[in-house]
Amino acid sequence: MNEPVPVPDLQGVRPSLVQLTHVIYALHGVAVFVGVTSAVATVAGGFVFGLPSLIAVFLNYLKRGEVAGTWLESHFTWQIRTFWFTLLWLVISGLVMLTIIGIPIAAWLMIPMLGVWVGYRVVRGWLALSGARKVP
Repeated sequence: MNEPVPVPDLQGVRPSLVQLTHVIYALHGVAVFVGVTSAVATVAGGFVFGLPSLIAVFLNYLKRGEVAGTWLESHFTWQIRTFWFTLLWLVISGLVMLTIIGIPIAAWLMIPMLGVWVGYRVVRGWLALSGARKVP
């Protein structure tokens, strides 16, 4: 009849840290959602400058020591790198936009592609977390 859903092996990691990592992915997901649905923000801009992601990255740095040496460390590194690389590419896009030729390239190619990349990173990481797996 109704068989219980198997619970992934947390490999010695405290369940509260796994839950926190889910919360952090959820905060990043909210930032992506706001970027997709907002008329004034891009996904990448909402991700880097939105309060949900800023809180998420703060939590990453605050709890990083507690996940050191565990499979969750890969998720924290993944989340932190996603944030900082998004900021880097937004700055590069802004610099490219300073040229007449660069305006359409940055506006129509770089920034939307960056938004897709951010969404991909959030989804891929969260799916790996749901399966109690590391991210590369």
